[in-house]
Amino acid sequence: MKLPVKQLAVYLLLVTVGGGVGWFGSRYLLHNYSLTPVKNVTASVTQQSTMAYPAVSVGNAMNGDNVNFIANAVQQVGPAVVRINATRKVATPFLQEWRNNNILRNFFGDDEQPIPQERIERGTGSGFILSEDGQLLTNAHVVAQTKTVQVTLRDGRTFEGKVVGVDHVTDIAVVKIPAHKLPIVKLGNSHNLIPGQWAIAIGNPLGLDNTVTIGIISATDRTSDQVGVPDKRVSFIQTDAAINPGNSGGPLLNAQGEVIGINTAIRADAQGLGFAIPIEIAARIANDLFTKGEADHPFLGIEMLDLSATQKQQFNQRQLFPIQATAGIVIVQVIKNSPAEKGGLLPGDVIQKINGQPVKITAQVHKIIDSSQVGDILKIEVNRNGKTKILQVRSETKP
Repeated sequence: MKLPVKQLAVYLLLVTVGGGVGWFGSRYLLHNYSLTPVKNVTASVTQQSTMAYPAVSVGNAMNGDNVNFIANAVQQVGPAVVRINATRKVATPFLQEWRNNNILRNFFGDDEQPIPQERIERGTGSGFILSEDGQLLTNAHVVAQTKTVQVTLRDGRTFEGKVVGVDHVTDIAVVKIPAHKLPIVKLGNSHNLIPGQWAIAIGNPLGLDNTVTIGIISATDRTSDQVGVPDKRVSFIQTDAAINPGNSGGPLLNAQGEVIGINTAIRADAQGLGFAIPIEIAARIANDLFTKGEADHPFLGIEMLDLSATQKQQFNQRQLFPIQATAGIVIVQVIKNSPAEKGGLLPGDVIQKINGQPVKITAQVHKIIDSSQVGDILKIEVNRNGKTKILQVRSETKP
């Protein structure tokens, strides 16, 4: 049936105006006059949207929906992500002090009921399975002050897990559960990460099991000082994927579903920011904990600062060190009898390269050292009084 000129004009006006009125008006006219709709609009939009993402696999899932690269990654890794419930006893010295204080007791009243010396504290975190026989990786603060935890798999099975080892320096811990033929994660590589790459987090934030969040790599090589945890010795991956309490210990994935980091919710004031420990460091510490029950940390024995033009001027004016280099990491102090002193490093040396790799900030130095093994020989190139020297320093266990 042909559309009358008057009604055609109304239809075009409604389409032009848009919004709800235009949509309902066009639907009414199309219904009453049987106009042929444009075909394959949905398919075209879907095709364009998938082109905007890397490594996207579009196919039919069991329910007929399209599966993108995020869903593929979650399907691969999700079964190997676990929930960890920890119960710990926390001392309550304040309550006992209250009971013993006559002023407080007279003011608030005296309750003759016995005051417990400790209280029970319960927490929930995440972890992921490294081996088919039940080796798990998580954060140290998730299992702190407890020897056993309850581990729940995504399929609903629950096991009592033994805390095999804890390393508070890196916030890494390992747990063993009595199970076999378990799904495992695939470890990736965090060395070549660049800001803007996809980041996928899986965990159990705020008690909500199997939660998936998506974002990007916001930055790499964040120092523990920058993150606000100066007592930790690790560089962090920064992401804007949502990481909340309960996510700690869960995996951070790349677009291929490989684990590139272990999520840690360490900043209570972080809004829109999350941090993860690079998987290479976490895997090395986990191996030490499983094999020896403790982790060794390479140690050189130097105090460093990023060299800036202002610092260079101050050093030279105060005649502390005669520095001629314009960039690098200046050694401020060398600990007595340390590997650095034995290797010939001196205060005022400006580190340019380690093992042939250029370094510009202290975070890069820490990352190289922490990624090495105790006893490894590091070739350190320094600028000393304007001359280049290459020194060999054998790392030792951190005292």
